[in-house]
Amino acid sequence: MDTQVTIVGAGPVGLTLAVDLGLQGITCTLVEKKPQPEFLPKMERCNARTMEIFRRMGLAERIREAGLDGDVPMDVFVVTKMTEKPLLHLEYPSVNEARAICEASEDTSEPAEPYQLISQYTVEPLLKSVAEKLPTVTLAYDTEFVDFKQDARSVVTTLRRGDGHTYELRSDYMVGCDGGASPVRKTLGIRLRGEGNLMQLRQALYRCDDLFDRLPLGEGPGHGRHYHVADNQASFLIMQDSTKHWTLHAVVESDAAMASQFEKVVGADVDYDMLYVGEWKQNLLLADRYGHGRVFLAGDAVHLVIPTGGLGMNTGVGDAIDLSWKLAATLQGWAGPNLLRSYEVERRQIGDRNIGASRYASQGRRKWRGQWRPGFNDDTAEGQALRDNLAQVADVEQRKTNEMIGAELGYRYVDSPVIWDEPGGPEHLFRSYNPTAWTGVRMPHVWLAPGQSINDGFDRGYSLVRFSDKTDAVSELAAAFKRIGAPFRVVDLPDPKLRELYGRDLFLLRPDLHIVWRGNALPQEPMTLALLATGYPVEGMGRHHL
Repeated sequence: MDTQVTIVGAGPVGLTLAVDLGLQGITCTLVEKKPQPEFLPKMERCNARTMEIFRRMGLAERIREAGLDGDVPMDVFVVTKMTEKPLLHLEYPSVNEARAICEASEDTSEPAEPYQLISQYTVEPLLKSVAEKLPTVTLAYDTEFVDFKQDARSVVTTLRRGDGHTYELRSDYMVGCDGGASPVRKTLGIRLRGEGNLMQLRQALYRCDDLFDRLPLGEGPGHGRHYHVADNQASFLIMQDSTKHWTLHAVVESDAAMASQFEKVVGADVDYDMLYVGEWKQNLLLADRYGHGRVFLAGDAVHLVIPTGGLGMNTGVGDAIDLSWKLAATLQGWAGPNLLRSYEVERRQIGDRNIGASRYASQGRRKWRGQWRPGFNDDTAEGQALRDNLAQVADVEQRKTNEMIGAELGYRYVDSPVIWDEPGGPEHLFRSYNPTAWTGVRMPHVWLAPGQSINDGFDRGYSLVRFSDKTDAVSELAAAFKRIGAPFRVVDLPDPKLRELYGRDLFLLRPDLHIVWRGNALPQEPMTLALLATGYPVEGMGRHHL
């Protein structure tokens, strides 16, 4: 093989996958058509779960240093223009305030890491710089995916460099992280289904050095991150991570009109340069499959959401981490056949759920925007009534976009062939987080000491956590994992407070820190649990039910 894994697409998802594989010693080649990361406005926030993932990769502080200053408010406004009193002001903590809330928590109700506002054009070069330093990762920018062939043993990918030279790369597996128009997905013949082209907007990126420093303008809103304009053009102004760059979305007739639209929204004389204009469509689409054979798909290649709720890139990072350890386990020789099969089972249900969360949020936004009527800005009693009504509706509906902590932290893998089946389970909630320690969820975070999360202490193998001081014989379970060849260790945390928080004596965690099994005594046949956790079918279990 030329490389163990070929990754097509060097956006945040492909780069995260490459870095995480590299950290596990897996050789991979990351292929990207662009000659270098582009300065384009796309995602602008890593949510709490993504920041926990970056913490586990040793990157959280670097992400924060590169992103928005931690003291800047994360408030959201509904406005008529930036010089007039806002119709609605939703207050949210700055990153530093959110970190203080997390650090003061004494239970499992908060994440180890809160969100971080950081633009994609900042994240990509940062992750690229990390990948470049990993000896097992090769970056091939200015290289285009052309085609591939696969058989039972390998994938041969045809690539074309910018100079026109075409060559083949042989690998054990290939992953398409190549966006909504994914050539890899199309070559596989996999379709996207759902609601397409719900709305078409233009998006522009501006450099405006003094707008942030001059806020508030007149009676306008102060510092925040999102400024939704109540109009009939869906105008939406976003502060990017430098505070010097701004993005505007709007329904206008031409690229040139985005300059006048920016001036109209700002409502004051400011010096600016319009750096980019492009069109984009709102879609809610899910792929029929997340791959075929030795070729997998991740990120926008398999799920397209409306940015409401910030679930696009963040869902893709979750895809990358789920797939990364399963590929590594398979290539290291200890994974059963169900492990890679479980990638689609687990992540497609999350893609579907997050599309639902995005739909829920976007319907809320459409509802309050639908209150706009001609005469809305008139200085009349009728105009004031229209404005008051829209603000009242937005105070309910806009929160659906900005408050998605349940979708971020509370997702649970259901009916996975590598999770011990536990009937029942908590309700899947978008906006509130129930810090349950049910099978299939991420291990809820709690501080063991200042700055030390319980999840900081687990290796990249399987961990049996013991919260009681019982001397359960774990030697049989350890021997079972050793026989399979999978990494395993016991972590003893005999603390009554922890036992009360988590609700069981024993927890088996897998390398991505999702809970495989929990109980107060080990199963009578530990080998059964070890086989299931590592992806081996077990006779007499049906699919995976014990």
